[in-house]
Amino acid sequence: MPALPSCLLEPLWNQFLALLPAREEFSAGHPLGCHRRRVPDRTVFGWALLVGWVLPAALNLAVFAVAVAPSLRRSPVLDPLWPTSHGPTPLLLLVAAVLLGLVLNAVQTPLYRLLEGYALWPTAAYERGCRVQRRRRRRTADRLADPTSTSSIRRALLQEKLSRYPVSDEQIAPTRLGNAIRRFEEYGYDRYRLDTQVLWNELTSAAPEPTKQVVTARTSVDFFVALLYGHAALAVTAFASLPAAHANRPVLVFTGVCLIALAPVWYHAAVAATDEWAAAVRALVNLPRPADEEWAPLAHRYHWGAARALDARLPGCRTGTPRLGPPVRQPPKSTTAAWP
Repeated sequence: MPALPSCLLEPLWNQFLALLPAREEFSAGHPLGCHRRRVPDRTVFGWALLVGWVLPAALNLAVFAVAVAPSLRRSPVLDPLWPTSHGPTPLLLLVAAVLLGLVLNAVQTPLYRLLEGYALWPTAAYERGCRVQRRRRRRTADRLADPTSTSSIRRALLQEKLSRYPVSDEQIAPTRLGNAIRRFEEYGYDRYRLDTQVLWNELTSAAPEPTKQVVTARTSVDFFVALLYGHAALAVTAFASLPAAHANRPVLVFTGVCLIALAPVWYHAAVAATDEWAAAVRALVNLPRPADEEWAPLAHRYHWGAARALDARLPGCRTGTPRLGPPVRQPPKSTTAAWP
């Protein structure tokens, strides 16, 4: 069901749509323009933005207004708008949540890179994290290989945990979230020698529903990541407010401790939520390819040896044309329809 009723979402969407410039559905100037279907604006505006970023921003602001804001010093200029005054507090929180959600959505790439271990990590910490994750992966694999050590349910849980790592040890990231995301980033290359990171736009534009399934699956991860960063910022603010003259110290300490305790919970929830995201990406990569004449330009874009790798891995695949999906029957030469 939708996050908000249509009577509230539609007027807001209509006002937002009036500000967007007119754009073509396809990119006529691109060599693969027939495939490059633009992602619908409604898909980007709807569920992913509201639930993934605006909703957690609103939750964090609500905690700030109830537990932290009363202890902060207020200037005469901000006093009418402060959450503890008689001003338009609900409207202020709503506008602030929307703006903060838009900002978080715009900077989501560095936020993810920090949690994955790619940004602002010293070299020593990065290498140590990779060694720790490799040891954890080996321990999980060893426990799973021993049929007498655990029950069937425990083995299924170990298999789920092991599946959140990349296939190759060379692709191991220093964090659990980094490995959980890296596994499906490398899925296309490990199976089909298809570099999905380079050709992501071409790949999604060739799908029947360009990115709806992947965006929806990613929303849960965005939600927990936004909660994690919001709780961390609120905890720092709560402890920094302790020296204030009118600070309610027991409430601030309790709030800060609870937020710090919840941060690992949201991190583990984000890692677990990547399973659905990974399944959506695998489904997108495994889609049957279109006709050879339409897909041939894509073959020469990502890897000149991809067809040879597919010939070796997947018998029955014609040389020179990469294919997304399991072996399927050859269509008659006289037809130009897409493969079934």
